[in-house]
Amino acid sequence: MNGLRIFSDTAFAERAMDLLRDGVAEHELVFPLKPAASVLAKSEAGPEIETVEVAFGQPDVADVLRAKNLRWLHLTSAGYTRYDTPEFRAAMRERGVMVTNSSSVYAEACVEHVMAFLFAQSRLLPQALATRCANGVAEWNALREGSRLLIGQRVLIAGYGAIAARLVECLAPFRMEVVAMRRTPRGDEPVRVVSLENFDAELAAADHVINILPDNPESRGYFNAARFSLMKQGAVFHNIGRGTTVDQEALADVLESGHLAAAWLDVTDPEPLADGHRLWSAPHCYITPHTAGGHAFEAGSLVRHFLGNLRRFERGERLVDQIMGA
Repeated sequence: MNGLRIFSDTAFAERAMDLLRDGVAEHELVFPLKPAASVLAKSEAGPEIETVEVAFGQPDVADVLRAKNLRWLHLTSAGYTRYDTPEFRAAMRERGVMVTNSSSVYAEACVEHVMAFLFAQSRLLPQALATRCANGVAEWNALREGSRLLIGQRVLIAGYGAIAARLVECLAPFRMEVVAMRRTPRGDEPVRVVSLENFDAELAAADHVINILPDNPESRGYFNAARFSLMKQGAVFHNIGRGTTVDQEALADVLESGHLAAAWLDVTDPEPLADGHRLWSAPHCYITPHTAGGHAFEAGSLVRHFLGNLRRFERGERLVDQIMGA
């Protein structure tokens, strides 16, 4: 398949841009007048996309809908909230446009971030790193006695996709009990998976609740006061999904009351939180600034993922990380 016009709206650094140009050498690259500042930022509206068959980046939704020649849209993010509307889905379905995201690119890094959260919590690393004490004293004994093995602890994952699937693989050596939730269980998952309707019944038994939910109308505020109250005393909440899926005032309440032992958050709403927000001072609340998906030469990983899918597109094969289309 030769002669495709490919729109790319991201201002990649030179090394990643060279990789992209080399990978699409037999095709024509089309750029907007004002590229997006990062791989996660929405680009400004522009007419350049209207003549292309393939788009790579974060193009304006209205531009995509006007791009009558478009056959495939590949997003440089795992999230796709602004595209996830009934109108957009219907338009892509009617026109036969395939839409893919970059979940696979971020899965490994996000999973390692979650594993770091789990290890730090179970080994009481924040407290130990802030402590200087001699062995044998009460504080030293409390740190040793308070540290828990991951073996035998129960993990409940909200949102079963590429990240959750890799997380399940990484948790296996630690012999943790893992349960996951997805909207429609398929039955071929390697762990027990429950439906959305049965999720609440699992909260009371979980030592760790790991939120990987995307942002959409159904998920916003999903973890609210009622669900936090269903979690058992001393459970730990982790969020690498989206900050909008959590009622942050309710989370602060259960941390301040001691009902939850800790919260580990990579995402908040907004980002960053205002200086005076309660979560900054809530006990045992640890926040990283939406860095879970980050890794060395991240832009190169995104370009390679796109190029791998481009080869599949050329051969008429099923695309990786396809979220819409046939």
